[in-house]
Amino acid sequence: MRQLRTLKGIAAVGLSGLALAEGVEGAATAWILVSTALVFLMTPALAFFYGGLVRSKNALNTMMMSFAALGFVGVGWALLGYSLAFAEGSAWIGGLAHAFLQGVGLEAKGAIPHLLFMAFQGTFAIITAALLTGALVERMRFPALLLFLTLWGLLVYAPIAHWVWGGGFLGQLGALDFAGGTVVHINAGVAALVGALVLGARKDYGRQAILPHNVPFVLLGAALLWFGWFGFNGGSALAAGEGAALAFVNTLLAPAATLVVWSLLDLLRTGKATAVGLATAIIVGLVAITPAAGFVSPVSALVLGAVSAFPSYFFLLYRPRTRLDDSLDVFGAHGIAGITGALLTGLLAEEAWGGAKGLLFGNPAQLGVQALAVAVAMAYSALGTFVLLKLVGLLTPLRAAAKEEATGLDITQHGEEAYASGEGAILVLSESTPPALKPLGGKA
Repeated sequence: MRQLRTLKGIAAVGLSGLALAEGVEGAATAWILVSTALVFLMTPALAFFYGGLVRSKNALNTMMMSFAALGFVGVGWALLGYSLAFAEGSAWIGGLAHAFLQGVGLEAKGAIPHLLFMAFQGTFAIITAALLTGALVERMRFPALLLFLTLWGLLVYAPIAHWVWGGGFLGQLGALDFAGGTVVHINAGVAALVGALVLGARKDYGRQAILPHNVPFVLLGAALLWFGWFGFNGGSALAAGEGAALAFVNTLLAPAATLVVWSLLDLLRTGKATAVGLATAIIVGLVAITPAAGFVSPVSALVLGAVSAFPSYFFLLYRPRTRLDDSLDVFGAHGIAGITGALLTGLLAEEAWGGAKGLLFGNPAQLGVQALAVAVAMAYSALGTFVLLKLVGLLTPLRAAAKEEATGLDITQHGEEAYASGEGAILVLSESTPPALKPLGGKA
């Protein structure tokens, strides 16, 4: 009983590090803590989604690309990226007031602690960089990838985040992007497209069927991504209120509609609905609703999800007929769906639900603003990604050698295998390794 009274006293009075700062709301803080964890989970979920889609000899390397972003992009965000995106600056870039987390403490940022806002936004930077790696798998050297992702998070992601969310010119023009259709998905999709073009196709592309090695991993990853996306979109309300509830429900409904339409398209075209197709449909619907999640009604979310299936579906059918080796269709699933969702936001936004009006509800100019934001994000992401890849290529080779690619990047980049067979599939010894000792007093 004494312990209970003591705990009640702490809760009521607070200690120096536990008391809520002025303006900080407990409910909002609790929701964004959960949302930050949910968005963080999306990057390991993406690792499973991408890892299942590649050949077994590259499974670990592909998953490592996502896990590496947790560290390299996350540290870059804390040290400099957050300041470039959200510190007070110009219409084009944030200042350095928050570099090395200066001035980022427990004071209120809206209704939550500033430090938590920084962490929540950091999980978005991480997943965006991880997304683009799907176009680089099975051929990019890991050291080059680490340098590229670190620089990309600072010099491509952070400026676009500032333009839309950090007080930059696109936000000032009224561009609507509730949770990252432009900042995250169009940005990552276009970067993936450029990355695939710069690296070139895999040596086996177009010569043999390159099939997913573990479709259950793909379904697991899609399920966890959908789960995490409730924090991605719902948390972007930055409060535990009506806006979060709307975004949460729309995140449930839009991908469900995409899944239905995608499955029907598959059945009409081939008579079969595939598991990889279903998983892809979920991602396309989630991407499309992201910019609109807090601005459209639930019925409009169903419409948006259904409509968004068509451009991505038919682009994914067309892409394999080209020499574009966007290995895991990042541009088709994220870039195309992000563009679709951003433009449909300009049509379907409804003041009664999210405080903004689109073309169908009396504000035709909103569609023009959305189109401008899409075009600007695409142009900058493409240029920035191209320059950074060329710069990194001057410092270290971007692409694995043909022999390394044939062996598989798990062995050649990490010295590990996802799946060993027998007592050990591959044993690699250096020339200086001494021979094994024979047992004493017995036969070898």
